[in-house]
Amino acid sequence: MSKEWEHIWAPHRIEYIRAGSTPHEIDCPFCRAPELSDKDGLIVHRGDSAYVVMNLYPYNTGHIMVCPFRHFGNYDEATIEERDEISRLTQTAMRVLRNVANPAGFNIGMNQGFIAGAGIAGHLHQHIVPRWQGDSNFMPVIASTKVMPELLEDTRLLLANAWQNA
Repeated sequence: MSKEWEHIWAPHRIEYIRAGSTPHEIDCPFCRAPELSDKDGLIVHRGDSAYVVMNLYPYNTGHIMVCPFRHFGNYDEATIEERDEISRLTQTAMRVLRNVANPAGFNIGMNQGFIAGAGIAGHLHQHIVPRWQGDSNFMPVIASTKVMPELLEDTRLLLANAWQNA
């Protein structure tokens, strides 16, 4: 069967279609995560106005994000305090990831708006993706699949423990 005729059934999405909004506009995961325990919310560290969280759908092992607690979508809407804490947490995240996983480099960035690639455009978040030489293989190209060598909770625990010494 050709790809254009395959179907994936997702009947739970009909409520969002009928409401005329996306799931994240109704139930923002970046607003929900801080309401959970650090373990259940995959939170590595909580600051005053922002927090660090594991990406549930990581591009690479150790992929984390810095999110403000307040719900807003664009960087230019951040207060000075939010902007400064996001910057400080990003720097600390890089140091922690270097100590824990020794990456050769990082991809750091924010996608502003759906058109720019933001999966959750309504809540600002900055990606910090550690990179290693040869960290990509044939799986993403041939099978559209990424192989992750470590469980998210295991990585979260390593980073959370290392954060205390950063």
